[in-house]
Amino acid sequence: MKKTFPLTIEGKNRDRVVEAVKNDIRKYMQRERRKALPPGVDFWDFDCRFGATADTAQACHVATLTELINDVAAAGGAQLYVELLAKPGQRTAKPASAQDDDAHED
Repeated sequence: MKKTFPLTIEGKNRDRVVEAVKNDIRKYMQRERRKALPPGVDFWDFDCRFGATADTAQACHVATLTELINDVAAAGGAQLYVELLAKPGQRTAKPASAQDDDAHED
């Protein structure tokens, strides 16, 4: 998904437009995650870029996307650009020290 979302649409409440943008992004991610995984892949991961325009977009983590959208909306931005590309992800084992810490918390 490579898309520029306008945040100011005549006749629509700005807050509702921002929520609709977030909903579109969530629906896209859910749709991509439902696709069959290739052999040897644990999950679908996403490469994410975000900015006011495609030229100014910078890499970010998917978990921070909602916060970034809220920041642009609060600053009064007229539009925002989101680029989400699904990629195969491989789970990695936790370091031994982190596993030991988890076991002691119980």
